[in-house]
Amino acid sequence: MRTLLKAAIATFALDQVTKYIVVFALNLDQVRQIDVLPPFLRLVMAWNEGINFGLLSGSTDLARWGLILLALAISVWIWRMAGREPHNDRVQISAGLLIGGALGNVIDRLLYGAVADFLNMSVPGIYNPFSFNIADVAIFFGALGLVFYTGRDKTP
Repeated sequence: MRTLLKAAIATFALDQVTKYIVVFALNLDQVRQIDVLPPFLRLVMAWNEGINFGLLSGSTDLARWGLILLALAISVWIWRMAGREPHNDRVQISAGLLIGGALGNVIDRLLYGAVADFLNMSVPGIYNPFSFNIADVAIFFGALGLVFYTGRDKTP
């Protein structure tokens, strides 16, 4: 569980620090876009009230609190699943990534009412209109890791 906790804390901290730098230090919420390595990497401010790609976004407090409760419930479930039996470090890290990312987005919803998304990646000739953040990346890779690594140590 120590590995899980370290991964969750590191993920949460990295997510919150990058959001603070981008939103407040770089004033991306006012500037709206900063080209870093166009078109491959741009910082494009987006306040996401829903889940991935803005799905389930609604300006109601009910939707916001529902997403907060859902993220907390999933985090508790993953924490309990990872602690129920011994798992290898890959499972613990994957669970920590998912939990740290989910809690990072929960904090955004509590503080701002929406999740601060700012990373935008495209390729020449194909424009990607969606932004994401470090927490989203961690959630994705954490969930992927849990799918691939959970149960691998068991013999048939």
